[in-house]
Amino acid sequence: MWHTLLALLLVPLLLILHEIFSPKKSNLPPSPSKLPIIGHLHHLSSPIAHRAFHALSQKHGHIMHLQLGLLRTVVITSSELAQEILKTQDTIFANRPSLFLTNKLFYGNRDITFTRYGEYWKQVKKISVIHLLNTKKVQSFQDIREDEVARLIEKVYERASMGQVNLSRLLNSLTNNMISRVAVGRRITGGDKLNEMIISVTELFESSWILMTEYFPFVGAALNKINGMDARIGRLVRDWDVLLDQVIEDHKNKSDGGGENNNKVEDLVDILLSRYQDQDVSKYSLAMDQIKAIIMDMFVAGTDTSFVLLEWTMSQLIKNPRVMKVVQAEVRSVMEARKPSVGESDVAKLPYLKAVVKEGLRLHPPGPLLIPHESLKDTTVDGYHIPAKTRIIINVWAIGRDPKYWEAPEEFRPERFLEGSLDFKGNDFQFIPFSAGRRICPGIFFAISEVELTLANLLYRFDWKLPDGEGLMEDLNMDEEPGITVKRKYNLRVIATPYQ
Repeated sequence: MWHTLLALLLVPLLLILHEIFSPKKSNLPPSPSKLPIIGHLHHLSSPIAHRAFHALSQKHGHIMHLQLGLLRTVVITSSELAQEILKTQDTIFANRPSLFLTNKLFYGNRDITFTRYGEYWKQVKKISVIHLLNTKKVQSFQDIREDEVARLIEKVYERASMGQVNLSRLLNSLTNNMISRVAVGRRITGGDKLNEMIISVTELFESSWILMTEYFPFVGAALNKINGMDARIGRLVRDWDVLLDQVIEDHKNKSDGGGENNNKVEDLVDILLSRYQDQDVSKYSLAMDQIKAIIMDMFVAGTDTSFVLLEWTMSQLIKNPRVMKVVQAEVRSVMEARKPSVGESDVAKLPYLKAVVKEGLRLHPPGPLLIPHESLKDTTVDGYHIPAKTRIIINVWAIGRDPKYWEAPEEFRPERFLEGSLDFKGNDFQFIPFSAGRRICPGIFFAISEVELTLANLLYRFDWKLPDGEGLMEDLNMDEEPGITVKRKYNLRVIATPYQ
């Protein structure tokens, strides 16, 4: 205990010394007024980070320097500067900062998303592109997606017969099971240890203490020992390790025909193990801890993002009855009651539905600030000096609502995507919900396939409205819950009426 108390006593002195002796560099990007020790933290009055950064950028510009405790940060809020970071100077900004929690959870950041830029990242990036998330592999999971969506529709029917449907809960279960079957070959049951682990990790990422640990590492390290957070994370890491060992062992020992998936379809663990077992002859071999880190990455990055997009897009459709009628008419016209459900081959015939998904991504990108980047060396952006090891935050939420790029930016208008070729694949920098450049999300096609198929079936099979007494659909509460992925503050509870 004494060493923890000593650390707490030394923290103010260390912070002051850091402030005094940190190298000063003129021509940094504009900043608001700063206080000793805490820097600019007092300006972040809103707990919703993307909104707080946006409010500051309105006063200080599209490139803004913030000292958040000990953390030097530059916030980008324009399409042109996002292109400068993610394309023109992509190699300089391709690094990831070493985050406290991800370092603990992902075996020293040995996953795909959070690993630092270098030879290992290039290795796992190639594995993900060639073997894990390429178009052909994602298409091979079509039967799994269609089966899970069919199960969702059955649950909606069941809940609808009893009154209100908690659509948020059902969509969360859908995305968890989808990624679980694709990643490890089985569904998640209510009392499943895997389900408990996913919930625990999600809660940690949404905890405000994580930011304190990043802003003030000395304080965070000391407080984590006092409040038991170190012990909590340690238990979670050990539980995940035991669970992943069992998953890997089951895959090594499974016989032909075992598991819930069609035995002709490899899940992601099968593919990763083939890289491990072929390590003597494969150019891209993996160690076992690296396999575990990548499996965890699939759950952490692959569940919340799809769920958040589905939840917000359905919310916008319910809030905008005109758009709901147009997209339902399209789906039902294409299907003509010929089939009980929409298949993936039918989705290709639904351009307005695809525009609805894009508009949902524009207004509600699942990661509104993307995953932070870090500069590998000193450079210049927009005439301003950016020192090495500066953390770069790109506010894609603000870019997606900037009237410079979007007409009536606060309105839900899918029609804006029907003309032209504007897309989310990293070439149009006013619309980069999945990022761009070297660190673009490798799971774009997987996420979009899941979301489009789910929405098409929900809109084909049911009519939707708010429960009686909750006001007009236009009055639906759209408050956000703070977090890395921004969910609705309140679950989406609706009345679903089966469509005849």
